[in-house]
Amino acid sequence: MPEVTTHTRLVAVPGGEVTLSWAAVTDVGRRREVNQDALLAQYPLFIVADGMGGHIGGEIASARTVERLTAVADKDAVSTKAIEKALSRAVEDIAQHPGATDDGTGTTVTGVFLDISGDEPTWVTLNIGDSRVYLMRDESLMQITVDHSVVQELVSAGRLSPEEAENHPYGNVITRAVGPTESVTPDYVRLDVVDGDRFVICSDGLTKELTDYGILHFLLEHPDPAEAVDAMLHAAIENGGRDNVSIIVLTAAVRMDADDDGDTAERPQPATAVIPTVADGSAATGDTGSSSPAAD
Repeated sequence: MPEVTTHTRLVAVPGGEVTLSWAAVTDVGRRREVNQDALLAQYPLFIVADGMGGHIGGEIASARTVERLTAVADKDAVSTKAIEKALSRAVEDIAQHPGATDDGTGTTVTGVFLDISGDEPTWVTLNIGDSRVYLMRDESLMQITVDHSVVQELVSAGRLSPEEAENHPYGNVITRAVGPTESVTPDYVRLDVVDGDRFVICSDGLTKELTDYGILHFLLEHPDPAEAVDAMLHAAIENGGRDNVSIIVLTAAVRMDADDDGDTAERPQPATAVIPTVADGSAATGDTGSSSPAAD
C-alpha cells in the first residue's frame, strides 16, 4: 500500500491563525484493474474525484478535473467562481480527449477549501456526485454533502428507507457528474471554522466498505491524519476493496485572538445528521457500508 505522510501549514486568518494538518491516499483496491480516482490535497483546496466511463474514460475525467482544480489551488485564492470556471474547462478537456469516447464518461468531485477572504475564516464544501465530505466535531460525525444519486432522491422523497437503499438495484446510478453533458455547478455548504474540526473527504470506495460509525471510530483512534487515513484504507481493503479508494483527512487547530468585547457566544453548528461516538470498534467495519448508494 502507498506510504502516507502528514503535511502541515500555518495559515494567518483574520483575528488569529489556523494550523492545518492533512494526509491523503488513493488506492486501486482489490477488484479493479485501473484506479479511476484522483485527488488534490494542497492548501487551500482538498478534492476527491471518482471517474467513470469506459476502460480509461473515468481515469481521464478525474485526472483532467483535478489538473484544472490544481491550477486554482496554485493561486492560493480559491473561490466558487474560480472552481466553476475550472470545472467548465475540465468538461472541455474531457470532451476533446480521444480516449473519452463513452457517453457516460465523467467524474464526481467533492471537497472543501478554507476561505479567509472575509472578516472570519470559513470552510466551504462542494459536491457533484456521490463522493462525500464528512465533518467530525465534538466527537460526532456529520455527513455534510448530499449524494446526487437515484437512490438518495428516493430516500429524500420518503419512497425508500435507508435500509432498502443499501441493496437497491439502482444504487450505483448517480444523477450529476462533471462530464460533457452535465452542469458543473456544485452544491456548496459554508461552515464556521472551529478548533478541532476534522474532515474526511472520500470516494465511495471507502463508504462501500466502512460505515459512518467506522469512519468515526478511526478518527477517534488516530489523531494524526496519516495514521487515520492509513487505518481507514486498510479496513476498506480488508472488507473487500471492491472499488478504488481515495481518502483525505484534514484537521484544524485554531488560535483566535481574544475579542475586545469579551464575546464568548457559541458558534453555530452545521444542521446535519450526527453520528454519536461509539464506545468500541464493534461497528467500525462491515460489508454494509453507509446508507446512501455509490457510483461505479
